Amino acid sequence: MTLSRSQILTPRQLKREQVAVPEWGGDVWVRTMTGAERDDYEQEYLEAKKVAGDRIPNLRARLLARTLCDADGKSLLTTADVDALGAQPADVLARLFNVASRLNGLSKADAEELEKN
Repeated sequence: MTLSRSQILTPRQLKREQVAVPEWGGDVWVRTMTGAERDDYEQEYLEAKKVAGDRIPNLRARLLARTLCDADGKSLLTTADVDALGAQPADVLARLFNVASRLNGLSKADAEELEKN
């Protein structure tokens, strides 16, 4: 079946996953990014890499600010929250980052490809 324009452009529910964060006293939801959010994240990644080299400040928090959401999929944070989020315990951020990376298909190979292009 060939899709129509309206079928292609119909808003879709973004995949999300509930993650227990006992250190924070509850659960959070992590979701996939939209195409535009992914482009913004990748652009921010490249710009930060130009400035900071191999050590990108708040790398995990940058992704999580775009992917932490409520049960309905609505974003909880913005990029303005990156520094405050980055001050949270590293083990919590790493756990959430791993889920966000998996849901969004982000890998080390993706980062290397992005840098090449």
